[in-house]
Amino acid sequence: MTDLNIFQQLIYYFSHNGMYVLSQFSRHFLISIYGVLFAAIVGIPLGILISRHSKLSTTVIGIANVIQTVPSLAMLSIIMLGLGLGVNTVIATVFLYALLPIIKNTYSGMESVDASILDSGKGMGMTRFQLLYMVELPLSMSVIMAGIRNALVLAIGITAIGTFVGAGGLGDIIIRGTNATNGGAIILAGALPTALMAIISDLVLGWLQNRLDPAYKRAKTSK
Repeated sequence: MTDLNIFQQLIYYFSHNGMYVLSQFSRHFLISIYGVLFAAIVGIPLGILISRHSKLSTTVIGIANVIQTVPSLAMLSIIMLGLGLGVNTVIATVFLYALLPIIKNTYSGMESVDASILDSGKGMGMTRFQLLYMVELPLSMSVIMAGIRNALVLAIGITAIGTFVGAGGLGDIIIRGTNATNGGAIILAGALPTALMAIISDLVLGWLQNRLDPAYKRAKTSK
């Protein structure tokens, strides 16, 4: 392979290790998805809660900010002491880092709902749950989706260093490349799919975010 340029080496690597790259791609994506999903399950209700009790917002968002300032490799190491090596450590790390954008955007989305709309709902006899389910969440969903979008792109980057705790993923391929002599093509074989995953995830969730925007729905209805 030494007589091939880096692009030819990359093609050669993919042709001989395509299924391995695909399996690591799937593993990487699933780890990221699980971490963000768990963060959404916790973060969205928490964001709704602090929008109801604004005194809690500074404390909750402050704690999430502190978590975000801890370097990801240090966080992995700390969690590894409790959960050991493997996938669970990386999912827990992704979960903690994904909390801030999800909580913050949920809180911002709920706070941005016009009070006059809520008053109209109360005047119609809607309960607090009906207001939440039928008014507040639909109007704030695009902002919440923006938080999930940011969290997933962040998670994909964090999962790449999960290889240091034996979680697998595309980071494994990148590390193999750094350990190999003339391993530039192997590094690219791991780095390019990681970048592609982040870009596609951002585009898909960005499209979904626009679809959930009340302004888009109004424009579509008026046509």
